[in-house]
Amino acid sequence: MIKLFVLALAVLATACSSYPARRQPAATPNIVLILAEDSSPRFGAYGDPVARTPRIDRLAREGVRFTNAFTTAPVCAPSRAALITGVYAQAIGAQHMRTIRGWDEPGRGSSFSYLAVPPPEVKAFPELLRRAGYFTANHRKTDYQFGEPFTIWDLNEPRTKRPLVWRAAPGGRPFFAMINPVITHESQIWPQAGRRLHTDPNRVTVPPYLADTPITRVDIAQHYDNIAILDGQVGEIVDALEADGLLDDTVVIFTTDHGDGLPHAKRRLYDAGVHVPLIVRFPDGRGAGSVRTDPVSFVDLGPTILSLAGVRAPAFMLGQPFLGAQPAPPRRYAFAAADRMAETAGEWRSVRDARFQYLVNRMPQLPLFQHLEARDRMPSMQELWRLHAEGELTPLQESQFTTSRPAEELYDLVSDPGETRNLANDPRDSEELAELRAALADFESRTPDLSRDSERAMAERMWPGLKQPITESPVATRVDAADGATVALASATPGASIGYRLESDPPNRWRLYVGPIAAPNDSTIEAKAVRYGWAESAVIEVANPRTP
Repeated sequence: MIKLFVLALAVLATACSSYPARRQPAATPNIVLILAEDSSPRFGAYGDPVARTPRIDRLAREGVRFTNAFTTAPVCAPSRAALITGVYAQAIGAQHMRTIRGWDEPGRGSSFSYLAVPPPEVKAFPELLRRAGYFTANHRKTDYQFGEPFTIWDLNEPRTKRPLVWRAAPGGRPFFAMINPVITHESQIWPQAGRRLHTDPNRVTVPPYLADTPITRVDIAQHYDNIAILDGQVGEIVDALEADGLLDDTVVIFTTDHGDGLPHAKRRLYDAGVHVPLIVRFPDGRGAGSVRTDPVSFVDLGPTILSLAGVRAPAFMLGQPFLGAQPAPPRRYAFAAADRMAETAGEWRSVRDARFQYLVNRMPQLPLFQHLEARDRMPSMQELWRLHAEGELTPLQESQFTTSRPAEELYDLVSDPGETRNLANDPRDSEELAELRAALADFESRTPDLSRDSERAMAERMWPGLKQPITESPVATRVDAADGATVALASATPGASIGYRLESDPPNRWRLYVGPIAAPNDSTIEAKAVRYGWAESAVIEVANPRTP
């Protein structure tokens, strides 16, 4: 720890003046975002007859249900990176799953570690909410690919089992709480000793890409059982808000980080991998029971939550608000990307409108199924490998193992919801193909994509020599005035966020620095800084002696 007395040195703070000023809490709602794992819209409110989801169905009756909501990636970490920043993962170096272990050649070449380093102006939307006066709290998972900057959350509880993190918010301040239930993650489908199945495997529908065997049906039935548990957890959250007298002041949003954790869905850009539920319940009941069919993207969630809080989204965000004070016109297309998945290679891009999906495969020489440790632990995936070896798969199922894939795919989700018939070469759909091909080309011309270089080259630009850069410690400046002294803080690192702590603050709680601090006399201020993807600075201590 570095001990510093107040310095009479002015250093301009970076990335502060462009963010919105503090709002009065009375004009802002509380917001709770429930972000579950690995689940497509398998809920009664979405017409699924097998689902046992009365609480989520009630949330849909009391809110707005979106039928065409899509993540930007079919796997958790890139998807969460886009959600938390409002920027596509491939534009900030967070597109590979996952950055903590990069590969020169997945599965064979040497590996290395890095974190994504977004451009200096990019900030997570909860940090922007903090700047606007919100208390922000996170329960369980983060997984943003650029580390866990301490400035994003007032309270980050990665281990607690109790999701009621809003209860730590000081009275009089609005809160944003992000709650991440994990019960529907793919790992919760893996066999567990002594677990009893409650969904009848004979009632489930087996997607055409999976082998219809008793083992596969058990996996799908277990997924429904986990969704039923999730439903109860969502109900407990809503009930707790009501018991706390907060439900009438809180916007509740429910969604999932990507589609099903089953082998044909997770890590793929097909609808099963990126189509998710999205429900927004307003405290005043507006839009209750209504349905919206326009496409919504995960990059839109950050701008929308800011809009609901009365905060204008900054220019770096590539999403658009679909609710709030000034919603944007409905979008026509939703875009998604998939790159390296753990130890397996690949590069796909897609665009979706309300009916059609167009996909580009930039590594068509690779099969869809390569050995991947997490996926291979799924019994239904083991069934596919077994039947592939025995030559017992259907032609559609076997196509997932072929080493020559189509470079372009086009699917009509109305007539073919399982995406089994590629229409890219069908002249009857040439207009749709041309339109979506042009839409993707236009998107890529406007959006940075760091996958155009090798992963190592990209990582070394962000971490020179593959060594994590360290954020410069804040520098303090004391300003004396007739009404008392203030302390200003700044870091020389572009894009650094600064946190500080007074002697009276609880341990390990850092306030977000947004402007000069009116600190108590005869006290000490602690401060540190971080740029996303870099290591935190050393902590400084700033003595604030009594004003003469």
